[in-house]
Amino acid sequence: MTSLYLKHIHQFRDRLGKLRTYVRVPGQKAIPLPGIPGSVEFMEVYQQAIAAAAPRVIGASRTIPGTLDAAIVAYYQHNSFLALGASTRHTRKVILEHLRRDHGSKRLRTLQRAHVAAIVGQKPPFAARNWLKVMRGLMAFAVNAGLRPDDPTQGVRLPKAKAGEIHTWDEGEIAQFEAAHPVGSKARLAMALLLYTGQRRGDVVRMGRQHIRDGVLSIRQEKTGNLVEIPVHPALATIIAQTPIAGQLTFLVSVTGAAFSSAGFGNVFRDWCDEAELPKRCSSHGLRKAACRRLAEAGCSEHEIASISGHQSLAEVRRYTRAASRAKLAKSAMATVTAAFPERR
Repeated sequence: MTSLYLKHIHQFRDRLGKLRTYVRVPGQKAIPLPGIPGSVEFMEVYQQAIAAAAPRVIGASRTIPGTLDAAIVAYYQHNSFLALGASTRHTRKVILEHLRRDHGSKRLRTLQRAHVAAIVGQKPPFAARNWLKVMRGLMAFAVNAGLRPDDPTQGVRLPKAKAGEIHTWDEGEIAQFEAAHPVGSKARLAMALLLYTGQRRGDVVRMGRQHIRDGVLSIRQEKTGNLVEIPVHPALATIIAQTPIAGQLTFLVSVTGAAFSSAGFGNVFRDWCDEAELPKRCSSHGLRKAACRRLAEAGCSEHEIASISGHQSLAEVRRYTRAASRAKLAKSAMATVTAAFPERR
């Protein structure tokens, strides 16, 4: 049954009758998978094997040495790229493939800081940040590989991003979604997984019963590779228990019974938001921010929030918790002042 949901799985019974399971990616050695199919240890080894498989580079044999095209192809095969999480590699390839299409035939050494700044200046703030981050990774590789003597991305300034461009859900919006999608629906389960774990949608779509043991949900983040261990909130436990789970390995499955891709889930979640008549600013990613906001409003420290969300820097946590209710924080602060300086009669 595992082969219905996971690629490159092979099973056979040994001479003692024991079922053996392997993952064998084309061009790679077969790797034995431990534990029961779908268990935490099984999935961790499986995901590591898939991530370690080098991506196939289309058109690699047709590149011209010294071009931006050739540099990108070489970067795809370098450890600095292969060591990135699967979702990060995918995101970077989308940006780099656009760059190959538009400028691949140009000489790498002719790329100047003014060219980089001009492209950055034409993009919206968050897109500019992502594009420049990808280019810095590529140029760091190029300099270390001796493909060019300097990094043209150094000194390029990013346009200021407007605060709140990625919207953090407020409690009214959360309640509106819940009113439209009752407990027992797939939409409500999806929201609960996002809101009560604080994880990215790419990790939420991989969650299943095998990730919960003794009331703790453990999952290795696809983007960072970090293992997060999150006590299951009672509300989430109730929703899981009261929702029909169609998937064998994941809580959430598509209409075909297969696990969601990250992008596919994002599209379906957008439909659920539209059904709840929520504004376009409400997204699945905004619920991750809402989870961090709730933790901040509950008085959790930045380190405590990061232990749940898996953020690698506290600066990123601060960015996510700016939407913590100012009214609630002000009320708490005033209560502290009142206790320290009571009214005099």
